[in-house]
Amino acid sequence: MRPAAALAAFIDAQRGHLFPWVPVCVGLGIGAYFALPKEPPMAVWAALGGLLVLGAALLQRRAARHPLALAVLLAVAGLCLAGARAHLVAAPKLAFRYYGPVEGRIVRIDRSASDAVRLTLDRVVLSDTVPARTPARVRVSLHGEQRFIVPRPGLTVILTGHLSPPAGPVEPGGFDFQRLAWFLRLGAVGYTRSPVLALGPPGRALPVERLRMRISSAVRAKMDGEAGAFAAAITTGDRSDMGHATLEALRDANLAHLLAISGLHMGLLTGFVFSALRLGLAAVPYLALHAPTKSWAAAGALAAGAVYLALSGGNVATQRAFVMMAVVLCAVMLGRRALTLRAVAVAALIVLALRPESLTGPGFQMSFAATTALVAVFGALRDGPWQRLPRWLRPPLAVALSSAVAGAATAPFAAAHFNQIAQYGLLANLLTVPLMGAVVIPAAVLAACLWPFGHSWIGLSLMEPPVAWILAVAQLVAERPSALIHVSAPGPHVLPLLSLGLLWLALWQGRMRIAGALPALAALLLWAQTERPDLLIASDGRLAGLMTPEGRALSKAKGGSFVASIWLENDGDPADQKTAAARPGFSGDRSALAFDISGNPAVLLGGRGAAGRAERHCNEAVLVILPAESKASGDCRIVDRTVLTERGSLAIHAADGLLQMTGAFDRAGTRLWTGNPDQ
Repeated sequence: MRPAAALAAFIDAQRGHLFPWVPVCVGLGIGAYFALPKEPPMAVWAALGGLLVLGAALLQRRAARHPLALAVLLAVAGLCLAGARAHLVAAPKLAFRYYGPVEGRIVRIDRSASDAVRLTLDRVVLSDTVPARTPARVRVSLHGEQRFIVPRPGLTVILTGHLSPPAGPVEPGGFDFQRLAWFLRLGAVGYTRSPVLALGPPGRALPVERLRMRISSAVRAKMDGEAGAFAAAITTGDRSDMGHATLEALRDANLAHLLAISGLHMGLLTGFVFSALRLGLAAVPYLALHAPTKSWAAAGALAAGAVYLALSGGNVATQRAFVMMAVVLCAVMLGRRALTLRAVAVAALIVLALRPESLTGPGFQMSFAATTALVAVFGALRDGPWQRLPRWLRPPLAVALSSAVAGAATAPFAAAHFNQIAQYGLLANLLTVPLMGAVVIPAAVLAACLWPFGHSWIGLSLMEPPVAWILAVAQLVAERPSALIHVSAPGPHVLPLLSLGLLWLALWQGRMRIAGALPALAALLLWAQTERPDLLIASDGRLAGLMTPEGRALSKAKGGSFVASIWLENDGDPADQKTAAARPGFSGDRSALAFDISGNPAVLLGGRGAAGRAERHCNEAVLVILPAESKASGDCRIVDRTVLTERGSLAIHAADGLLQMTGAFDRAGTRLWTGNPDQ
């Protein structure tokens, strides 16, 4: 058989099972857009658009409907979709460091990584900045005394703040906050140590956001402490009162997903409402005999999910969960099988069409990895061994199996994004998830139903003991010395290769399914062989991290704590900045810290007059680093403010005695989010 004929027969064997590959092909196009080294010019977009129109016109011909041709067309569609989204969200970005008055309307309240209350403002006004160059949104962390107002959505405030453009990756190939901020239309971030003052009343704007905060305050008033903060977070998405220690405990126990309003919460809520409505309708004999009660119950559950989406703040994870539940419930209303890989594919396609940038985030990857794995596994068991089990054994076994399958499917993605694996995560989930479904979510629905009558305390009282249990389990698990396994960050090709391998295992039909194990194993081998940089240099030139046999040694114990923590996390190193700074590697005083990279002497200069001292040190060292601009000349390589501004944070690898330098902006390229869109 000819190769072309063999390929055609190979693909024809999958007829009827190819639709789940549609979002995969679209995702490949979206991923290709974000991997581009520079933004395509308009001529390229016009050519791609013409190709899409031509491809759509040719679909009437049978040859054009070949699966491989459709795959290419879908990938091009994904590429165009991501590009269109990136251009549509374009907004001014601050091009300089700003200090002065900031006026804006509060649209979101949350907490920063340092546990400070953080405000996101729109309708921004900056001193001496024309509207065309003023960011659409800014995010400000509140420090110092802040007792003059109670932040509420819709409130117009004024403050004196320090703002700067969203920062790029803290190391080459690292998480790109610039790109995230671009799609959030966030043009500046910063902080204030001065009091925030109210400039105007909330008005009638943002009614849903104000209702959220009202419900959140009412929940916290009925439930004290961290239990109340947890209850507010799972009902309205408001985490502003959650303590940093509690958040860390939930993450370390692999229970943070209970806090995030995502697939679990949406599934439990709509499932409970669907079951309650169906039982209630079945209790009415006439309706049970003459009405499509199942469809009515699905419609009611869909409405409940929509209300929950609005009250939870409508973040990306909740939108993604709602889309999935909407697809499932619509299938129920249409009398189709709900939980299938086709339904998962439709949900993924809708999410990618609405927010193509979510493809690269941990939320999309982990939620659809878990959903795909669960549907595939339970689909395989549904008509076989599952039916032979006793009915009383199925519910507890389903909980244990679903936790194990979801945990296994999401583990590599969680490890890649968060650099840790919770060893006791399965146990913690088995001890808490059943309570979420059996008590917490039904109690929350009861509280919502009784709230208009002033009796929400009944539901909240039922909710408090299981919430306290969940927090206690998280604390107990997180305190164990071996609770976490720390892993280093993978290379850029690991997750795409791993994802394609796992998707092949889940979606392909027949014996060739096992071939998906090869790219998955290759990805894990590549991950194991990933080498961390011998030296990392922060984008401001004030912090450096040298890899040593004891781990990465940092040049200082204070300052640049965010950058230092990310470096250590990506190394898979649980040490804090102070511990890392005490490691041997740097010698001398702060004005001139000397160190060695594989036999290459180097120095990190600081303090006043660093630029004037650079040339002298250049005669003694191979590499000279300083945060100021230098005009020194010599045989050494100088990394100064000019280099760091152009290339961003730097990673240096020592190979055969030579130093190979990579900049964060070298990999990020010239993209919409790396430049200034209003220029």
